[in-house]
Amino acid sequence: MNVLLVVDIQNDFLQGGALAVKDGEEILPVVNKLLLLPFNLILASKDWHPQNHGSFAENQHRKPGDHIMLGKVDQVLWPVHCVQNTKGSEFSPSVNSLKFHGIFYKGTESSIDSYSAFFDNDHNNSTGMSEFLKEFKVANIFIAGLTTDYCVKYTALDALKLGYQTYVIVDACKAVNLMEGDEQKALAEMNTAGVNLIHSKDLKKILK
Repeated sequence: MNVLLVVDIQNDFLQGGALAVKDGEEILPVVNKLLLLPFNLILASKDWHPQNHGSFAENQHRKPGDHIMLGKVDQVLWPVHCVQNTKGSEFSPSVNSLKFHGIFYKGTESSIDSYSAFFDNDHNNSTGMSEFLKEFKVANIFIAGLTTDYCVKYTALDALKLGYQTYVIVDACKAVNLMEGDEQKALAEMNTAGVNLIHSKDLKKILK
């Protein structure tokens, strides 16, 4: 069984959003094409933070980009983004979210962040996705979305650890590049770990 996982295609990560990824909107047509391919399941994740989330710089009286310890985990501080039930937390209207068979919410606890669509950053709590996938005979997980260097990377590494053949569709992802070169470092880390880095044009052959 082949699963497409669309990570955090939300308004706040796109042009005009609170944490806009440079050129993030360029992946939207690619993602929409992926949604037409014959995947057995299409799932999505959403950043879904409470207003008092510990990763928000203003809640820590610090600047975005600063680091703190949140629990026992090193945490980058971000602008306020994807607050629950706000427009910024909604899926981009440019993506056909009606194709999603399931949506999993992450970063819901104020005391810990969750980059991965599977677990929070200290791996103590699950989003429910890993349990959901156990109900199916999933072999391959294909990942698209935002951002290459954070949520896509951590999702891919967790999928790999859970035993799935894991693919990141590079042209269907964009990086936030908080530090110059973060995208290339993330791609290299995923590749070294065993994640398959592919292009969307490769999928028709793989999905046959």
